[in-house]
Amino acid sequence: MSTTRPYSPGERGPEPSGASGASEGGAPTAGVPTGAAAPSGSAGGTQGSGGPQVRRLGLRGESGVVPLARDFARQALYAWGWLPAAGADQRAAAEDVLLVVSELVTNACLHAEGPDELLLACDNKVIRVEVSDQGSGQPAPRTPHRAGRPGGHGMFIVQRLCLDWGVVRAAGRPGKTVWAELGAPA
Repeated sequence: MSTTRPYSPGERGPEPSGASGASEGGAPTAGVPTGAAAPSGSAGGTQGSGGPQVRRLGLRGESGVVPLARDFARQALYAWGWLPAAGADQRAAAEDVLLVVSELVTNACLHAEGPDELLLACDNKVIRVEVSDQGSGQPAPRTPHRAGRPGGHGMFIVQRLCLDWGVVRAAGRPGKTVWAELGAPA
Protein backbone atom coordinates (compact mmCIF):
# COMPACT_ATOMS: atom_id res chain seq x y z
CA MET A 1 0.00 0.00 0.00
CA SER A 2 1.13 3.52 -0.71
CA THR A 3 -0.06 6.38 1.42
CA THR A 4 2.21 9.12 0.14
CA ARG A 5 1.70 9.17 -3.61
CA PRO A 6 -1.62 9.58 -5.38
CA TYR A 7 -0.62 7.44 -8.38
CA SER A 8 1.15 4.12 -8.62
CA PRO A 9 4.45 3.89 -10.48
CA GLY A 10 4.50 2.68 -14.03
CA GLU A 11 4.81 3.70 -17.58
CA ARG A 12 2.09 6.30 -17.54
CA GLY A 13 4.38 8.96 -19.01
CA PRO A 14 4.67 12.51 -17.79
CA GLU A 15 1.53 13.94 -16.33
CA PRO A 16 0.11 17.16 -17.72
CA SER A 17 0.49 20.20 -15.47
CA GLY A 18 -1.55 19.73 -12.31
CA ALA A 19 -2.50 16.14 -13.10
CA SER A 20 -0.07 14.51 -10.71
CA GLY A 21 -2.45 14.85 -7.80
CA ALA A 22 -0.12 17.28 -6.05
CA SER A 23 -0.96 20.85 -5.29
CA GLU A 24 1.45 23.62 -6.17
CA GLY A 25 2.91 23.32 -2.69
CA GLY A 26 3.69 19.65 -3.29
CA ALA A 27 1.08 18.21 -0.95
CA PRO A 28 -1.03 15.40 -2.41
CA THR A 29 -4.58 16.19 -3.37
CA ALA A 30 -7.33 13.80 -4.30
CA GLY A 31 -8.79 13.26 -7.70
CA VAL A 32 -7.87 14.59 -11.07
CA PRO A 33 -7.31 18.18 -12.12
CA THR A 34 -10.23 20.57 -12.27
CA GLY A 35 -11.90 20.46 -15.65
CA ALA A 36 -10.80 16.90 -16.41
CA ALA A 37 -14.23 15.45 -15.80
CA ALA A 38 -17.88 16.28 -16.00
CA PRO A 39 -19.59 17.71 -12.93
CA SER A 40 -20.44 15.35 -10.09
CA GLY A 41 -23.36 13.10 -10.83
CA SER A 42 -22.82 13.22 -14.55
CA ALA A 43 -22.45 9.97 -16.38
CA GLY A 44 -20.31 11.70 -18.97
CA GLY A 45 -16.99 13.32 -18.48
CA THR A 46 -14.14 12.24 -20.62
CA GLN A 47 -10.90 14.09 -20.79
CA GLY A 48 -9.86 15.23 -24.23
CA SER A 49 -7.08 14.02 -26.53
CA GLY A 50 -5.01 11.21 -25.15
CA GLY A 51 -5.74 11.54 -21.43
CA PRO A 52 -7.64 9.09 -19.32
CA GLN A 53 -11.40 8.92 -19.61
CA VAL A 54 -12.88 10.13 -16.34
CA ARG A 55 -16.33 9.82 -14.81
CA ARG A 56 -17.54 11.22 -11.48
CA LEU A 57 -20.60 10.44 -9.40
CA GLY A 58 -21.64 12.53 -6.42
CA LEU A 59 -22.79 10.29 -3.57
CA ARG A 60 -23.11 12.66 -0.61
CA GLY A 61 -26.59 12.36 0.90
CA GLU A 62 -27.74 9.68 -1.56
CA SER A 63 -29.43 6.50 -0.35
CA GLY A 64 -28.55 3.07 -1.68
CA VAL A 65 -25.05 4.23 -2.60
CA VAL A 66 -23.45 0.80 -3.05
CA PRO A 67 -25.81 -0.39 -5.81
CA LEU A 68 -25.83 3.13 -7.26
CA ALA A 69 -22.01 3.12 -7.44
CA ARG A 70 -21.93 -0.39 -8.95
CA ASP A 71 -24.46 0.57 -11.63
CA PHE A 72 -22.48 3.73 -12.41
CA ALA A 73 -19.26 1.70 -12.69
CA ARG A 74 -20.97 -0.91 -14.87
CA GLN A 75 -22.16 1.83 -17.25
CA ALA A 76 -18.61 3.19 -17.44
CA LEU A 77 -17.24 -0.27 -18.19
CA TYR A 78 -19.72 -0.61 -21.08
CA ALA A 79 -18.77 2.83 -22.38
CA TRP A 80 -15.05 2.00 -22.18
CA GLY A 81 -15.44 -1.37 -23.93
CA TRP A 82 -14.70 -3.62 -20.93
CA LEU A 83 -18.27 -4.92 -21.16
CA PRO A 84 -19.75 -6.91 -22.70
CA ALA A 85 -16.76 -9.09 -22.05
CA ALA A 86 -15.17 -10.80 -25.03
CA GLY A 87 -13.70 -13.58 -22.91
CA ALA A 88 -13.16 -14.93 -19.43
CA ASP A 89 -10.19 -12.66 -18.64
CA GLN A 90 -12.08 -9.50 -19.63
CA ARG A 91 -15.18 -10.62 -17.71
CA ALA A 92 -13.06 -11.31 -14.59
CA ALA A 93 -11.35 -7.91 -14.89
CA ALA A 94 -14.72 -6.12 -15.13
CA GLU A 95 -16.08 -8.08 -12.15
CA ASP A 96 -12.96 -7.15 -10.16
CA VAL A 97 -13.58 -3.45 -10.87
CA LEU A 98 -17.20 -3.77 -9.71
CA LEU A 99 -16.12 -5.60 -6.55
CA VAL A 100 -13.49 -2.98 -5.68
CA VAL A 101 -16.05 -0.18 -6.21
CA SER A 102 -18.44 -2.01 -3.88
CA GLU A 103 -15.80 -2.56 -1.21
CA LEU A 104 -14.52 1.02 -1.19
CA VAL A 105 -18.01 2.54 -1.12
CA THR A 106 -19.11 0.09 1.58
CA ASN A 107 -16.08 1.00 3.71
CA ALA A 108 -16.94 4.70 3.40
CA CYS A 109 -20.49 3.86 4.55
CA LEU A 110 -19.33 1.79 7.51
CA HIS A 111 -16.36 3.82 8.70
CA ALA A 112 -16.70 7.40 7.40
CA GLU A 113 -20.36 8.50 7.50
CA GLY A 114 -20.78 7.69 3.81
CA PRO A 115 -18.97 8.50 0.59
CA ASP A 116 -18.92 11.96 -0.99
CA GLU A 117 -17.87 11.03 -4.51
CA LEU A 118 -16.87 8.13 -6.74
CA LEU A 119 -14.35 8.82 -9.48
CA LEU A 120 -13.43 6.33 -12.20
CA ALA A 121 -10.57 6.95 -14.61
CA CYS A 122 -9.56 4.65 -17.44
CA ASP A 123 -6.61 4.65 -19.79
CA ASN A 124 -5.51 1.77 -21.99
CA LYS A 125 -3.74 -0.07 -19.18
CA VAL A 126 -5.38 0.82 -15.87
CA ILE A 127 -8.70 1.66 -14.28
CA ARG A 128 -8.44 3.88 -11.22
CA VAL A 129 -11.23 3.89 -8.63
CA GLU A 130 -11.37 6.72 -6.09
CA VAL A 131 -13.86 7.09 -3.25
CA SER A 132 -13.79 10.35 -1.29
CA ASP A 133 -15.30 10.76 2.17
CA GLN A 134 -15.07 12.97 5.25
CA GLY A 135 -13.67 10.25 7.52
CA SER A 136 -10.47 10.55 9.52
CA GLY A 137 -9.74 6.82 9.77
CA GLN A 138 -6.98 5.00 7.93
CA PRO A 139 -8.19 1.96 5.98
CA ALA A 140 -5.99 -1.12 6.21
CA PRO A 141 -6.43 -4.86 5.74
CA ARG A 142 -7.06 -6.62 9.02
CA THR A 143 -4.04 -8.45 10.30
CA PRO A 144 -4.05 -11.33 10.70
CA HIS A 145 -6.61 -11.98 7.98
CA ARG A 146 -9.01 -14.72 9.05
CA ALA A 147 -10.94 -16.06 6.09
CA GLY A 148 -13.50 -17.89 8.21
CA ARG A 149 -14.73 -14.83 10.10
CA PRO A 150 -17.56 -12.66 8.77
CA GLY A 151 -16.73 -9.06 7.91
CA GLY A 152 -13.42 -7.28 7.77
CA HIS A 153 -12.41 -8.55 4.34
CA GLY A 154 -12.91 -5.39 2.27
CA MET A 155 -9.40 -3.96 2.20
CA PHE A 156 -7.88 -7.45 2.03
CA ILE A 157 -9.93 -8.01 -1.15
CA VAL A 158 -8.86 -4.61 -2.53
CA GLN A 159 -5.21 -5.37 -1.76
CA ARG A 160 -5.41 -8.77 -3.49
CA LEU A 161 -7.22 -7.59 -6.63
CA CYS A 162 -5.44 -4.30 -7.29
CA LEU A 163 -2.08 -3.32 -8.73
CA ASP A 164 -1.81 -0.74 -5.97
CA TRP A 165 -3.98 1.28 -3.60
CA GLY A 166 -3.57 4.06 -1.11
CA VAL A 167 -5.01 7.00 0.75
CA VAL A 168 -4.63 10.67 -0.09
CA ARG A 169 -5.47 13.48 2.30
CA ALA A 170 -5.70 17.09 1.19
CA ALA A 171 -3.88 19.54 3.44
CA GLY A 172 -6.23 21.79 5.37
CA ARG A 173 -9.38 19.83 4.47
CA PRO A 174 -11.13 17.06 6.37
CA GLY A 175 -11.55 13.64 4.87
CA LYS A 176 -9.61 11.49 2.47
CA THR A 177 -9.69 9.76 -0.88
CA VAL A 178 -9.07 6.03 -0.99
CA TRP A 179 -7.84 5.00 -4.44
CA ALA A 180 -7.17 1.69 -6.11
CA GLU A 181 -5.87 0.75 -9.55
CA LEU A 182 -6.68 -2.37 -11.50
CA GLY A 183 -4.99 -3.55 -14.67
CA ALA A 184 -6.78 -4.00 -17.95
CA PRO A 185 -7.09 -7.56 -19.25
CA ALA A 186 -4.37 -8.64 -21.68
